[in-house]
Amino acid sequence: MLLRFLADRISWILFFLFSLLFVDLLIWLDNGIAVQTESLLYLNVLLLVSMIVFLGWRFRVETSYARSLAQLADDISEDWMDALPTSRFHHDAATDQLLLAAGELHRQKLADSRNAQMVEQDYVAAWVHEVKAPLTAMKLTIDANRSDPVIRTIESDWLRIHLLIDQQLYISRLPTLEADFVLEKAGIQQLVAMEVREIASWCMEKNIAVEFEGEEAYVLTDRKWCRFIVRQLLTNAVKYSPEGSEIVLTTDVSPDGHVRITMRDEGPGMADHDLPRIFDKGFTGDNGRLQNAATGLGLYLAQTVASKIGIHLAVRSELHKGTEMDMIFTARNAFEDIQARRLPS
Repeated sequence: MLLRFLADRISWILFFLFSLLFVDLLIWLDNGIAVQTESLLYLNVLLLVSMIVFLGWRFRVETSYARSLAQLADDISEDWMDALPTSRFHHDAATDQLLLAAGELHRQKLADSRNAQMVEQDYVAAWVHEVKAPLTAMKLTIDANRSDPVIRTIESDWLRIHLLIDQQLYISRLPTLEADFVLEKAGIQQLVAMEVREIASWCMEKNIAVEFEGEEAYVLTDRKWCRFIVRQLLTNAVKYSPEGSEIVLTTDVSPDGHVRITMRDEGPGMADHDLPRIFDKGFTGDNGRLQNAATGLGLYLAQTVASKIGIHLAVRSELHKGTEMDMIFTARNAFEDIQARRLPS
């Protein structure tokens, strides 16, 4: 900052040095001015030292505002406009005015964007609820005519539409997940079994068997959002599993109380270069490119929700050897600690 300060004032420094040189030259050429060399040298040193002290003082005074702005930028927060330093000079006041105007413009645009987003979310939620009504009626018709082979084919298509609409409903609720989060003790195999029943018609269509291994284990989680994660992982496994294959769900509890449920399929597996990116939004990988229906949203949404409700997701896969997806529940949910801190002592 010192070098920039001196560079900005190079014209003033050069003016002072040239003025000092001009005075020295005038004294040396004018015989009417009698000044000894030692005195002239002393005068020059005194003026140079005074100039250096003056520049140091001005540097401290004139850059205090810039230093405060730099510190504010390092620790910027939502109320940064209220934390702007006091301006001492006209150019600092002009900078203040510009920053405040830019901040107000940003706040207005952000408010408009949030309002538009809320309107869009309300519209999507309303649309989803409206669509679910005819879907429910279709489901009743399907249940009443299960003996018809055509109806069984329609049921699998109905299920895909139902899952997509339900996924959209959860996406619209995702920004307010924290307000919708309820911790309770639940059996993980029971939650997974509910989702298996939801997609049973799809599994039957592809002749995919679903097997459970291990004993029931109880976890502290939110039932609804946990089932949403399970649904994304299960539908992904069914989508990529070949006909006549098997999906195995294994539950185990570690000595320190962590619960893990592993979903193992017999699908095509994933290449090593795809594994680090499978939870990225919109990433479909080599397998997804072969299926035009892949959106790259399922695993992204599962990871997003899992990170919010304290579940760890892990994947292991080999090309042409299937995929294993782990859902790991810690012995104590992070949300439990947050709620404990909020409770009055």
